[in-house]
Amino acid sequence: MTSYRQIRRHARQVRRAGLQPIMVINNDGQFPIPIGMIIARWAWRYRSELAPMFIAGATLGVGWWTHLTRPHWWPYFGAIAVLAPSVIAVLGGRLGVTRAAERIYAAVTTLAAGSWLTVATLCGPLTSPLPQVLWSGALVLGIPWWAHRRRRAKVRVERTLAAWPDISNAIGLPGSQVMSATVDLWGWRARLRLARGQTIADVIARTPALESALGTFRGAVRVHPTRDDKANRCELRVLDTDPHAEAIPWPGPSARSITQPVELGPFEDAEPCRVLLLRRHALFAGTTGTGKSGGLNALIATLAACDDVVIWAIDLKKGMELRPWAPCIDRLATTPEEASALLADAVTALHARASWLAATGQRVWEPSPQMPALVIIIDEYAELADEAPDAMSDADSIARLGRAVAVTLVAATQRPTQKAMGQGAVRSQMDTRICFRVRERKDVDLVLGQGMLAAGWHAHTLNAPGKFLVSAPEHTTPRRARAYLLTDNDVARTVAHFAASRPRLDDVSWRAIGPCPVTEPTARHVPGDTQNDPDEPDEIPDGDAAATAEDALWLALVMAPGEGSDVGELMRATGMSRPTLYRRLAQLAKDGQVIQVSRGRWRAANTGADDHE
Repeated sequence: MTSYRQIRRHARQVRRAGLQPIMVINNDGQFPIPIGMIIARWAWRYRSELAPMFIAGATLGVGWWTHLTRPHWWPYFGAIAVLAPSVIAVLGGRLGVTRAAERIYAAVTTLAAGSWLTVATLCGPLTSPLPQVLWSGALVLGIPWWAHRRRRAKVRVERTLAAWPDISNAIGLPGSQVMSATVDLWGWRARLRLARGQTIADVIARTPALESALGTFRGAVRVHPTRDDKANRCELRVLDTDPHAEAIPWPGPSARSITQPVELGPFEDAEPCRVLLLRRHALFAGTTGTGKSGGLNALIATLAACDDVVIWAIDLKKGMELRPWAPCIDRLATTPEEASALLADAVTALHARASWLAATGQRVWEPSPQMPALVIIIDEYAELADEAPDAMSDADSIARLGRAVAVTLVAATQRPTQKAMGQGAVRSQMDTRICFRVRERKDVDLVLGQGMLAAGWHAHTLNAPGKFLVSAPEHTTPRRARAYLLTDNDVARTVAHFAASRPRLDDVSWRAIGPCPVTEPTARHVPGDTQNDPDEPDEIPDGDAAATAEDALWLALVMAPGEGSDVGELMRATGMSRPTLYRRLAQLAKDGQVIQVSRGRWRAANTGADDHE
């Protein structure tokens, strides 16, 4: 074994021979990191958490220096301690401190630091109890700083971005760089510059790997193009919490005209999701229980507040979904026969409007309260295709020809296959597509269009009822939104508020599909008025005597209350189809036997028993 003395002797011999000792350093060995460097790195990494202590130490140093060299400055420090908090509290918003609580905290901290510095300059920073007050104040004022959510989120994002080179290499995007990052209420977003040859499609394809590398929950990462639409840039949004975890109450109508966009709900960044329905057909699609009916409710609620649109609707579930909106719906079909008649009348109105536009030298129908647009809402469109296949040609005509004359088709279905849509061109004419959760990945392309799944429209990952993706001319990137929730009370209040002010169908369409409106009705029946009351009930044919539909119609009109009976009630009482009923009412109105009390409500005129003898 070599002894220490032998090593020393060997070293002297080497030096006498003129050789200098050298040390070979390879990759297998490294010098130990100095303790000072370790402390400096630790302090830099946790600089945000240690900020209150750093500020306290800096205040102590400044107080020491001013006490030794400028003790006569204490009045200036006192004035600054009084004025600065006031400036921060009043003008802090212009300085970037937007929240009131943050401005108050900054003002209190400034006042405390300025007051301590004033006393330390005059008396000395080590004068008791100034040191104890300084460090106790740093601890007390540091608690809000350490607990601040946005500060902690910003620190977490900064540390994540510092590790981005390793993350990008791990997920297969080497060379990509983070250009900027911001923290918001629900997470953070970063602007990425991609390496040469990389595109946003590469980032979208690596979204699951990116979620794993960032340590987020599944579905937390969103990838969007940047506003400048450059091919080598994209925006990365990472959610810490789901902004759509809870249902969002409906705030009220967002439009008062069909020419204005309809707000269906908010996006994840709280921006409202607005879609324009004028001259655009719309498709609502999604599997059972995903919120299609809620989306339709949000749409109808706003349309009910518009005074330049007439709503027709088809609900083949016996009116279960749309019946609560009946007072605001001009015409509601709940059977296949009624649905066929409704669509046939819509095509008739469409052609009548087109003829009127051609005769007046106009190209498009401009909606107004006197010339309203017509929106036809069809719930469960596949049921219509199965139960009323003859009506599919009319729906196809509306989809192809309805835009210029402001006749809009809104269809809701679970899976818009070609068979479910009636083998026509309806689906291809839908410019606005609202896609709720679908069960299979291939259904994304079925609803939104070919190639949308590969482009990042992952509707199959939507995880709550009411969440949807919208594809429209003004919405070309996959952004998640959630439809507003309308309770039964919301529907009832909306109906009660807007039902009386709903517009009637324009005269051009009315003359084409039904009777002309009676603009000057005769004397109205007043209950209890013996002079104007019709004959006593025993002189009116009873139900047994009403052997024909004509007798049943007249009996229903005579027994109608002062506000009249609506067309649906008359159809149920007589068994007549809607076109037949309209033709008969038109003839009776022409003869002066019935009057139209209000839109869609009729009763017998008060002319006595001779009217029906």
